Amino acid sequence: MATPEFFHEASGCVRFWVQVDEASIGATVSRDTLHYRYSPMSVGEDPMVTFRANLSALEEAVRRRVAKGSIEPVMLREHDLRA
Repeated sequence: MATPEFFHEASGCVRFWVQVDEASIGATVSRDTLHYRYSPMSVGEDPMVTFRANLSALEEAVRRRVAKGSIEPVMLREHDLRA
């Protein structure tokens, strides 16, 4: 069973895992990255709500990074999530 995603308060990041081929790859995305990419006009939004609403795009970004040679853990940044 895969570990569920969670918000790590000390780092301000959502930590999650993405299945890439046979491997479960650990990844993170910061609260700020989620905010500025997906809800820049919101105030005080829950990063987990934003994360879950955009999960497929975040998973695809992790897969792209891994395909380009990134190793675990993959830290997503704003430029990884551009439309």
